[in-house]
Order: sequence, then structure tokens, then C-alpha cells
Amino acid sequence: MADMILDPIVEKLISFGFRYLKDQVRWQKRTKEELEKLKEILPQIQAVVHFASSQEQITEEYPDLNKWLWQLRDAIDDAFDVVDELEYMELEKQVTKDKKLRRVRSIMKSMKKKFVKIGKRALKIDPTLKRLEDALQKLYGVSTGVASFLYLVNDAKKEHQKQQLELHGARETGSLPKNDLIGRGKDKELVMEWLRNPSNEQRGTDLYRNISLLSIVGHGGMGKTTLLQHVYSDEITKEFDCKMWVCVSNNFDVKKVIADMLQSLKKEKPRCDTLDALQNSLRTEIMSQKFLLVLDDIWEEDEEKDKSKWEDVLAPLSSGGFGSKILLTTLMQQPPAQEKNHKKQKTKGKNRGICPRSFYLLSHFVKTERHI
Repeated sequence: MADMILDPIVEKLISFGFRYLKDQVRWQKRTKEELEKLKEILPQIQAVVHFASSQEQITEEYPDLNKWLWQLRDAIDDAFDVVDELEYMELEKQVTKDKKLRRVRSIMKSMKKKFVKIGKRALKIDPTLKRLEDALQKLYGVSTGVASFLYLVNDAKKEHQKQQLELHGARETGSLPKNDLIGRGKDKELVMEWLRNPSNEQRGTDLYRNISLLSIVGHGGMGKTTLLQHVYSDEITKEFDCKMWVCVSNNFDVKKVIADMLQSLKKEKPRCDTLDALQNSLRTEIMSQKFLLVLDDIWEEDEEKDKSKWEDVLAPLSSGGFGSKILLTTLMQQPPAQEKNHKKQKTKGKNRGICPRSFYLLSHFVKTERHI
């Protein structure tokens, strides 16, 4: 029901309506006003229809909305017929136009048709105009009822924003394991082996040649965070001069990520709050230090924005010592075209080797050995 083809039909009706009424007489003033009002109210109609199409069983909960959607569909069907007729008339006009007729004859014929057309519209005997008016009035009449359902759209938006805030507020991970590591012992060994091995000769950019990266990729609930908590707490991490645990989550804020790195290092909140001050403070803290950084629960936003943000986050890390490591967890996504250039580790029984965009953006700067 809610998946009706709304936008192109209504927009065409408005467009054709204005063109068809351009030489109208004053009796069609109301029709033009309704076209203008319909044009203004169209975004609200789109919002309600989109809301209804995205909610399961919404029409059962709100019978009035279901009734209005059926009325709208009926009006859309009538509008479609009129649009189809107007499109045919325009096409016919182009096909039958004879450019070889003499100029005077063409002008006279055009003027005659125009006067006849205006005369018919003045007398209200133009059948096409009548169908246009009827379809428009019916559609406009139904559309005015959209105001009764806008509160549903607004409530849905507020609920979505609330869920996002709750999700971000609740999703904060720490480095201490809360659960036993079940079924991922082999994965832990792979990570431990990677931490023990010195970086290979395939280095990243000159700026970040001191850092290598490994990504833990998978669906939610697979135990990615638990895996890294057990790794982070292992004795092997004592080989690093310093280590940091940061939960990035779905609200990727550069200053917060850097501030959390500093707090993880110094066990106190940084006193500075500007990006430049935070970057310089972190740069000083890890200068020539071989560090281990865990970036847990990375989400994806806009690719270009993410790239710029990661540049700001990684900039102070370039001062760290050679052999520094970054471990990250991120949700599984479809593989980008660039994935084929990266090494992949596949583990039996688990879906591996899919490189999300967040991983690719980081590996653009940092030497990437593999991900699991």
C-alpha cells in the first residue's frame, strides 16, 4: 500500500498543470492556487508515505492512516491517467508539427488554435482541462489530510534520535574482560602471533611507517570486543612501552577519541580541549614509545568525512616508536574494490576476509598486514 509511486506522478501533474494553464483565463485561478499549494505540501506527503512504508503493520495500528493512504492511492491513479493523457498530447503536438508549412499559414493556424483553446476554456468545455481540474482537486483534497499524520513522522524521528543517543551512551567498552573467551582461542593466537612478530618490510607511508594495523571484522555479537579484551590483558602486551584502549562507537568525534587516548594513558582527563592542544599532548606522551592502541567498535559514516577525521586522529601517532600496533574492531560490510590489495586471514567456521570501509580508510594511512 505505502509503496505507491508518488513523487514522479505528482511532480509531473504539477509541471503539466502549470504548462497547460499558462494561457488560462481568470476562471482557472483556483486551479493554479491548488497547484501551488500541492507543490508546497508534497514534502509532507512524501514524509508520511515514506514513514508508512518503513513501518511494519503500521496501518493496522492506525486505521485512519490506512484509509487515507487508500484515498491517496486512488487520487494518484486518477492523476496518473491525466498525466498520461497530457504526455501523449505533448508528444502528438511535436510529431504533427510540420516545419515545411509556410510561416504565415503556421502562424495563422497557431493563432486560430490558441483562440479556440482559450474560448473553450473560457466556456469551460475543454475536456482535458476538466479532467485536470478534477484530478487535481481530488488529489489536493486528500493531501490536505496529511496534517493529521505528521505527528507520527515527528514521533518516529524523536524515537530514532533517542535510540541513537541511548545506543551511544550505553555502548562504552573497557579493557577488562567480562566474559570467558569461548570458541575464539585460535583467533586469539593469531592476534598474539601478530603482536609478537616484528613488522615486515612492507611499510606504509613514510609518515606512519612506525605503525601496523590489524582489524577484527565481524557481525555484532560475535565477541570481537571480548577477544581484544583478553588480548589486551595478556602478559604479551607488557612488551609495549604504553597501551591505550578507546571505544569509538557510532558517534565518531576526533577530539573525544584523542582525549580518551590521553585518559587511557595518564588515567586522568586531559585539561586541554582544543584539537591542536590534544594532538600535541598525545604526541608528547607517546614520543618514541612503542604503543599498542585498541580502537573498539568503529562505525562508518561519510567516507570523505571519515578520511579527514582519521587523518586528525593518526597525526600525533606518527611520533610513536617503530613496532607500534593498532588493533581495531568494526562491523562487517560489503567489500570495497580495494580489498583485493590487502592480505586476508580466513578462519574455518567464521566468515572472514571482508574489509569494511572504515578498515580501508585506516589502511590508507597505516601499514596493513592482515585482518581477521
